[in-house]
Amino acid sequence: MTATHAGRAVAVTAAACAAVLATALPSSAINSYNSSPAPERTEVGALVVQYDNDDDPGTPDRVRWVCSGTMIDADTFLTAAHCTTDWPKGTTFHVSLDQDVQGALDEAAAAHPGDPDAVAAAVAVPGTAHNHPGYPGPSSDTGDISVVEVSAEATASRWDFTPATLPNAGQLDALGPQGLKDLDYTVAGYGTQEAQREPGGHTHPGGGERLQAPLSYNALNKAWLRLSMIGAQDNGGACYGDSGGPNFARIDGERLLVGTTITGDAPCYATNVTYRLDAPGARAFLAPFVDLP
Repeated sequence: MTATHAGRAVAVTAAACAAVLATALPSSAINSYNSSPAPERTEVGALVVQYDNDDDPGTPDRVRWVCSGTMIDADTFLTAAHCTTDWPKGTTFHVSLDQDVQGALDEAAAAHPGDPDAVAAAVAVPGTAHNHPGYPGPSSDTGDISVVEVSAEATASRWDFTPATLPNAGQLDALGPQGLKDLDYTVAGYGTQEAQREPGGHTHPGGGERLQAPLSYNALNKAWLRLSMIGAQDNGGACYGDSGGPNFARIDGERLLVGTTITGDAPCYATNVTYRLDAPGARAFLAPFVDLP
């Protein structure tokens, strides 16, 4: 999908704002077909951003969720670099593991009108973003990966989760094409649905609730795992707002986080392009933050 890092927005007034899509950045979301809620995927969360939306040099005035991601240890949230770059000065990043982050934001905005700090604190824990230093790199490996370090104590006090398990170095390569085709894949995230025809053109409804859907193998490249989202093949898929979110594969009976959603086709019907987590580029970036298998 060629898309944006924008999910759905919440103004810090009494009412929630409508979805806002930024420009020139890739992203994704969970489709309506062959998908289901994912309350059991408690390690999967949403990236929440507080930023200046009115060019006022004061406190950043808007809070919204923008992307998806995954806890990969007690204090490290994995997402995409395009989700944590190109924000106004003073932007702060937060992580929520709520099943319905949009509902939580709506409730907090109504309870704390005009108080962005209180809205952010009500729905998420604050963190510090670290982007791949080479992002954006060449198309063969863009380095589109980021982590947000949060307080382990603050996160554990609000949500009960088991961090996702990362793959071994080169584990996907070792399986070979047939082995990769035999795996069961699942994508999860908070994104919107596939394109819907409306009187004014295509729209992407939904977003803000953690969903999951099955996928099947398409292709493996140096830094990319491509997965099919074609509904006729009993697949679901990702769309706007799912960027940075997990793509799991069950290998030898173990659920592994093998890739993060980055991009795909614009209407969100065909292919999910994910950043491989067993590849050298991703592992080199993650090594200072987590214990790699």
